[in-house]
Amino acid sequence: MKYLYLFLFLLGASAQANDHAPLVIGMELSYPPFEMTDTKGNPSGISVEIARDLGKFLQREVRIENISFDGLIPSLKTGKIDLILSSMTATPERAQAIAFSDPYLTTGLCLLLPKKSTLNDITELNNTTKTVAVKKGTTGHLYALSTLPKARLLVLDKESSAVLEVIQNKADAFIYDQMSVFKNAQKSPDLLRAQLQPFQLESWAIGLRTKDKDLKFQVNAFIQDYRKNGGFTRLGDLYLKEQKDAFKQQSVPFIF
Repeated sequence: MKYLYLFLFLLGASAQANDHAPLVIGMELSYPPFEMTDTKGNPSGISVEIARDLGKFLQREVRIENISFDGLIPSLKTGKIDLILSSMTATPERAQAIAFSDPYLTTGLCLLLPKKSTLNDITELNNTTKTVAVKKGTTGHLYALSTLPKARLLVLDKESSAVLEVIQNKADAFIYDQMSVFKNAQKSPDLLRAQLQPFQLESWAIGLRTKDKDLKFQVNAFIQDYRKNGGFTRLGDLYLKEQKDAFKQQSVPFIF
C-alpha cells in the first residue's frame, strides 16, 4: 500500500518534469509470446501489453524500441531508452550496472531433454560422460559453469542451435528457462520432452537507470496495482493457457 499512497504525488511531479514525454521502452521482439511482432510487423505479445498498460497507468505515451538483447543495458545507460521490459532476469551482475523494479514474474531454469532420456535431475548431468548445451551469456550458461564442472559444455549463440543439438542426440540436455523449454518441446513432441521442474528460481523485472528513483517507485506501484487487479492473470490466460495446463500436470507453480 505504501506505493499507492504516494503514487499520485510522484506521478504529478513526474508529469510536470517530463511534460508527458513518451516513455521509451526497449525490448528484443524475438521471444514469443512475450516479445514479438504481429503479421503487420507491429510489436505484440505479453511484454508489449504490459508496456502499454504501464503507459496508461503513468499517463504517458509509450514508444517501443526493438533492440538486440545484449544492447538493451547499454541503450538504457546512454539514455536511448527509459526502461527495459524484455523478459530480463534480475541478476546480481546486471544489478551492478542498472536498477530493477520489483519482480513481476517468477520463472526458473529447467531441462529440455531427448524424448527417450531417462534423466530426471540436474545433478545427473555433472558427469564426464554428459554433454550439456547452453546459450551463450544466459543464466543457464552461468549455472552450468558454476555447478556442472564435470560435464562437457556446448556453448552456442542461438537457442535454435542448442535445441538442434538435443534433437540430434549430440547433447544430453539443454538448460534454459521454463517457457522456452516448453515451447521447444511442444514443437517437436516426438523428439523432445520438457522437464519443467525448476532447479534454479529466477525473477524477471523491469530495468531502469539507477538515478531514476521516482520512475522506479512509479513502476513498482504499477506492478502492485496490476497484480492486484488481475492484469497478469488475464495475460496468462490469454497467451499461456497451454503452458499453464502443462505446468499443472507436472505440479509446477505457474510463473505469474
